[in-house]
Amino acid sequence: MGTLSPLRHRSLGGGFTLLELLVVLALATLLIALVPPLISAAIPGVELKASARKVAAGLRLAREEAIRHGRDVALTLDLEDHSYQVDGPFRRVALPKGVELSLVVADTEMGNDQRGAIRFFPDGGSTGGRITLARNGSGWQVGAQWLTGRVEIAPWGEP
Repeated sequence: MGTLSPLRHRSLGGGFTLLELLVVLALATLLIALVPPLISAAIPGVELKASARKVAAGLRLAREEAIRHGRDVALTLDLEDHSYQVDGPFRRVALPKGVELSLVVADTEMGNDQRGAIRFFPDGGSTGGRITLARNGSGWQVGAQWLTGRVEIAPWGEP
């Protein structure tokens, strides 16, 4: 028979040193101080693009409703109130107050200087138009082509 070797217990360090803990705390403090300003600087651009996508979704909804129900349906934009609404049982959608809005539509669709509409027809076409959402000289254009009613989003910058 062989001999049994005695079990050896090795002592592993059971924790962290004070220096290691201080380094981790210093790094965590640095991250907490630096990350929020980076995130808040990105938020306006994200908010602007999300607003452009909301407007595009509203235009697509108006087009689909016109085709589905065989009647004219308009998306009306209120520049003063920073909101839009699609004709029918749909709620008014608010846009952020810090976004600069401009609207280019057919003369027949301008209610006044602060309200205008892009109208869609049962065949899918539209009166056409363009809504610009901007902040600090850059932003997004959301438009509907008059012949096909196709809705598009494109980057926009001041000329």
